[in-house]
Amino acid sequence: MSVDNVRLSQPAKDRLVYVKRTTGITQWNVLCRWALMLSLRDPSTPLVKDIVTDSNVEMSWKTFAGQHGDIYLALLKQRCVTDGEQPTDDNVQRLLTVHLHRGIGYLGADKDMAVIEGMIGAVVPV
Repeated sequence: MSVDNVRLSQPAKDRLVYVKRTTGITQWNVLCRWALMLSLRDPSTPLVKDIVTDSNVEMSWKTFAGQHGDIYLALLKQRCVTDGEQPTDDNVQRLLTVHLHRGIGYLGADKDMAVIEGMIGAVVPV
């Protein structure tokens, strides 16, 4: 397995606390999955490369990914290849961190995604 744990920075945790409050979604892992998918959907490369994961929010890969862990891992490895990087364990872990944090930024910055309907609308074509 390429990823053991998922950790968040303090600013990401703070943003997710806001999103949890506005959407009513109470589970960190559910919101983090949405964030990851929103970021991976964006073809551009995240600008931030180094993120300090200094908050007390940490979850195992199994908790983060649930029963679809193989799919999330495959998506991350494919994104490595698409971005011209080898899908090594270190690269996959780094990619998860930067995409997760960019996606959390998307969740907190877009007022439409402060409600569940807006989150669904962001990923499901109308």
